[in-house]
Amino acid sequence: MEQSNQDRLLKPSKQVGIVGYGAYIPRYRLPASEVARIWAGGAGGVPIVEKAVPGIDEDVITMSIEAARNALARASIDPSEIRAVWVGSESHPYSVKPSSTVVAEAIGATPHTLAADWEFACKAGTEAIQAAIGFVGSGMARFALAIGMDTAQGRPGDALEYTTGAGGAAIILGPSDESLAHFEGSYSYATDTPDFWRRADEKYPEHGERFTGEPAYFKHVLTAAKELMSLTNTGPEDYAHVIFHQPNVKFPQRAGRMLGFADEQLEAGLLVSVIGNTYAGSPLVGLASVLDIAEPGQRLLLVSYGSGAGSDAFSLSVTDRLVEAREKAPSTQDYIGRRTEVDYATYARYRGKLTLS
Repeated sequence: MEQSNQDRLLKPSKQVGIVGYGAYIPRYRLPASEVARIWAGGAGGVPIVEKAVPGIDEDVITMSIEAARNALARASIDPSEIRAVWVGSESHPYSVKPSSTVVAEAIGATPHTLAADWEFACKAGTEAIQAAIGFVGSGMARFALAIGMDTAQGRPGDALEYTTGAGGAAIILGPSDESLAHFEGSYSYATDTPDFWRRADEKYPEHGERFTGEPAYFKHVLTAAKELMSLTNTGPEDYAHVIFHQPNVKFPQRAGRMLGFADEQLEAGLLVSVIGNTYAGSPLVGLASVLDIAEPGQRLLLVSYGSGAGSDAFSLSVTDRLVEAREKAPSTQDYIGRRTEVDYATYARYRGKLTLS
């Protein structure tokens, strides 16, 4: 039986919202001009200003713990009440051992919790959010934690090395009446579109060059956004802020204009120029940045993208609780502001790009 249009809207039986959020971005920054100096002799333009680079003692687990602690501070809940800890990433430190159990243990959520790692390229974090909405909305859990976090990946000299940054955010979901922003509805769209991939045992991802725009990014992002707005009877004019996945500077800006959004609606969540594409963390760190400034009553539109390919779209409405809660942890801009510049040699050492046989 064919599904009706309204059935495509993902909406739980109980209303769910964001009760806590927190970002984390490493302090080390590699200027794009430094990558160009090494691989292009300084010639040509650079797509971003700089990107965030994890320190030699940082990985997805350590960064997820920091973001989760910020989210807990804003949620003001006992971590033992969290019934699911889900970490979305494409750079988990272990091939066989979950990141989520370490994070859950570190924040005090164990042992009475469900822990799992999620993968769907750059939308692994929003995939975890979709599952958490269902988990909380069904009544199986009061609180669930979804994280999108990644480290910088890119083959030396490849175009990705200019843009792939590190960082992400943690989102705690709970009852709508305790939320900082509640979900009005969501929608997911997926196809088999092989624009970007990394096979098992390969160190660096491969990509389909221009194929990553059409029919990959734009088809999925535009379809998901249009469908969600249609199902929720909203339009671009109803949203104060819109957050897209940010593989580069141009794609989200172009998508926003094609959908009828003004550039000002994208500004607060568009961070790729200064921290790079944080993969699974990209849409969530953009959401965290917007929550840092959003006002009660405003609507937010979040649309992720993951290669392979799919998009998750969410409509949120900000509540009065947000203003007080956001002062309880460092803002996204606080992390962006505390920067230490590194050269390419330091970056290569931190990221393990130099190997000795």
